[in-house]
Amino acid sequence: MKFMKLGTKPDSFQSKGDNVRYVTTELEAEIIIIIDNVKFYLHKFPLLSKSGFLQKLIATSKNEEEKKNQIDEIDISEIPGGSVAFEICVKFCYGITVTLNAYNVVAARCAAEFLEMNETFEKSNLVYKIDVFLNSTIFRSWKDSIIVLQTTKDLLSNYSEELLKRCLDSIASTASIDTLKVKWSYSYNRKKKLENVKKPEDAVPKDWWVEDLCDLHMELYKQAIEAIKAKGKVPNTVIGEALHAYAKRRIAGFSKGSMQIVDKSLTDTIIELIPGEKRSVSSSFLTKLHRASIFLGYEETVKERLKKRISEQLEETTVNDILMYDLDMVQSLVKEFMNRDPKTHSKASVAKLIDGYLAEKSRDPNLPLQNFLSLAETLSSFPRQSHDGLYRAIDMFLKEHSGVSKSEKKRVCGLMDCRKLSAEACEHAVQNERLPMRVIVQVLFFEQLRANGSSTGYSTPELTTTTLNTEDDEWDHEKEF
Repeated sequence: MKFMKLGTKPDSFQSKGDNVRYVTTELEAEIIIIIDNVKFYLHKFPLLSKSGFLQKLIATSKNEEEKKNQIDEIDISEIPGGSVAFEICVKFCYGITVTLNAYNVVAARCAAEFLEMNETFEKSNLVYKIDVFLNSTIFRSWKDSIIVLQTTKDLLSNYSEELLKRCLDSIASTASIDTLKVKWSYSYNRKKKLENVKKPEDAVPKDWWVEDLCDLHMELYKQAIEAIKAKGKVPNTVIGEALHAYAKRRIAGFSKGSMQIVDKSLTDTIIELIPGEKRSVSSSFLTKLHRASIFLGYEETVKERLKKRISEQLEETTVNDILMYDLDMVQSLVKEFMNRDPKTHSKASVAKLIDGYLAEKSRDPNLPLQNFLSLAETLSSFPRQSHDGLYRAIDMFLKEHSGVSKSEKKRVCGLMDCRKLSAEACEHAVQNERLPMRVIVQVLFFEQLRANGSSTGYSTPELTTTTLNTEDDEWDHEKEF
């Protein structure tokens, strides 16, 4: 951390209890400055030579007769930074050594501005010295700039507004710099890298700055991200990664999908800051935010906007991302996805996703048959190289819903094309007592055609065990589909 020392005299400030501060000297105090419940017993000359505010205040505080008989008492509890910042200013007036750093410089600067410790009363006064320190040192240090920004939230003062803007600009400019020029230290413990190309181990990732900003309070974080976005040099995908990192840090259980949200405004802020560009944030991140918006009772417009963003990249979603949704919600996402005229490969990915989702949801014995059929039939036209995933979902449903009628069982199995089952899936199916006999016969028939090299013109490509893996399980005859 950078620091600056002012003054050369030893510290002669003393305390009497918790509420009295005074300077050890042979001269009696001439003025008492009161800040909240703390009294400072001080001398006029050191203060009045550097503070225009105190000079004017003391000159008008009492009439001449009162001044002869009483020591001046002035209450300035409204000073920014309180008694701690005021003491720094007083020590500067007395020439006592004081150390400025990222933690106290903003409060000292605001207090000095309040006391009018500027060039009008003495050259190289405190305001000037602090500004030099800020511009030449603090705002050139990445981590010190963040610390300074954090300290501004406790200063509800007009004097801190300009410092806040300057600090935000410094942070935004640093975050926007070419990564080849990043030579300073930063926090980076994230496993995910945004770059797809292989780079040297010492290469600086594009999202090098996101973890350090996670330390910021929500309102300051929002202003920092907005300032970075305004520079227009940081890719939206990096902004998205920053928001994801902040959500994981600030919302308990967010990374596991079991959110414990107590501050709705936090979620509001994150949603508001999401870039409009498609795929600027991950589908997994969007589904978590969408579930949070449902849990917190957001307006329909917010929920619909998030749902639309999810549907735009539904092919990138995983089963775990949507497992907390009911079938109606997933079907709504699929229909939204279909409205944008997706490409064939995207449809195939979504079909695989929903097959996996149905397999997991079918473990619920209370899942209505019509809900299962409705969602599965919505994707009936979607291309699938293999129907193994769909078979797994059907098998799981039949296992958990043994009471379905023959006609219902026939309708469920009608979703599947037996010609697109792999050899492993066929081997499982022909021994599956839950399937109607007609289906088993079909499986055996198409297996025979495949084994003999069918002359019907239909050919089902052989699929390796690797391609038959679902998201969670490898094909195994002993496992349930």
